Amino acid sequence: MKDEGYRVLVVDDDLEMCGLLSDILKGEGFSAIATHDSLEASKILKKEEFDILITDLKMKGLKGLDLLEETRRVSPLTPVIIITAFGTIESAIQAMKMGAYDYITKPFQMDELILTVRKALENRFLKKEVVRLKKEVEARYHFHQLIGKSASMQNIYDLIERIRDSSINVFITGESGTGKELAAKAIHYSGIRKGGPFIAVNCAAIPETLLESELFGYKKGAFTDAKSDKKGLIFEADEGTLFLDEITEMPPTLQAKLLRALEEREVRPLGDTNSYPIDLRIIATSNCDIGSSIQQGRFREDLYYRLKVIDIDMPALRERREDIPILVQHFIQKFSKELKKAVSTVSGDALKILLNYPWPGNVRELENIIQRAITLSRHEVISPEDLPASIIQKSDEKLFEKATEEKFTLDQLEKEYIRRVLIETGGNKSKAAERLGLDRKTLYRKLEEM
Repeated sequence: MKDEGYRVLVVDDDLEMCGLLSDILKGEGFSAIATHDSLEASKILKKEEFDILITDLKMKGLKGLDLLEETRRVSPLTPVIIITAFGTIESAIQAMKMGAYDYITKPFQMDELILTVRKALENRFLKKEVVRLKKEVEARYHFHQLIGKSASMQNIYDLIERIRDSSINVFITGESGTGKELAAKAIHYSGIRKGGPFIAVNCAAIPETLLESELFGYKKGAFTDAKSDKKGLIFEADEGTLFLDEITEMPPTLQAKLLRALEEREVRPLGDTNSYPIDLRIIATSNCDIGSSIQQGRFREDLYYRLKVIDIDMPALRERREDIPILVQHFIQKFSKELKKAVSTVSGDALKILLNYPWPGNVRELENIIQRAITLSRHEVISPEDLPASIIQKSDEKLFEKATEEKFTLDQLEKEYIRRVLIETGGNKSKAAERLGLDRKTLYRKLEEM
């Protein structure tokens, strides 16, 4: 590793030592900047990035630990080497606890310092590589706001990559909470239409009497309350994407009008004698059995095939459990920041509960539960006691299914049930014994045998 070009900031209020260190480092090929003013050093750290900081421990103004703290805040990957003539075990321990790379006591050999600097540089490179690889992995498992490493999600990412720059219509199916709108946004915002509008319409939320005028617009005087012209949402989505959520809730008369607009690629507002050209992509969704809706006459088959040029089926969360840990960590980072809580991860026992739960509400339900857990948690780690009782009880129900499938012995079943009750009671053995119908001595004996 060549030393040339690597920037080192040297801070020492001993002018002679400050100059000596700077000269030695420059002689070894480093780009060294030296200052004997710790307050000036603080200003420099905020403006410029350095590969290494070497600072004396005791100085006028700011101390070496103050500069260490400042560096950790503004440039966490920059190693800090503390040097001092007043070395004590206590000060060394404190410096290392605060994140110093190393602690050198004066007098020291210059060769020793140079070797430490080079090792610190290697450490910085390793940390930067870890950050780079982490970002690369996150990019592989994230597609816009869609998250997952499972084969089913990777297939969806691949499909979105292939269709995003086309204008063909897409039909997305899946249970409520699986991320259908997120998939639609990923298609729009990653493709050639990202500069155009993304207009979302929930067909189930708008009354039938208003939906037509909302979608197609109207001319002034078209009906009693039409005081002025109104552009419909179809026209507003021109050169962009119209997202029709729960399209199977659209009334049959509007389905026919939408089909005509798609076929003719033009829209006619209510009360208007003219039609206007439109250029848009439609992404529609449904969480019901579309085949049944067609058979029952509630949804037009010809419209369905017009919309379903490409179909995407969003998998239920219970079908991709390997994505749960990634999603949990994503939501922890998101809500810890929003709620200003220092929660950083989830305990192993709590994660097991989340992995065993069937997730009828899918990713949306998981997101809400993590938000609740972070709000309630008093610690940096989410524990079982931070989860709703309903989640834990549902997980317990699955225990017996698991026991049957894996052919547990009675002894195995008992041990697993005791473990889950302890999780639910937050490790409180008295409460666990009470729920299990055991006295505390018996419970302690059983725990020793586990």
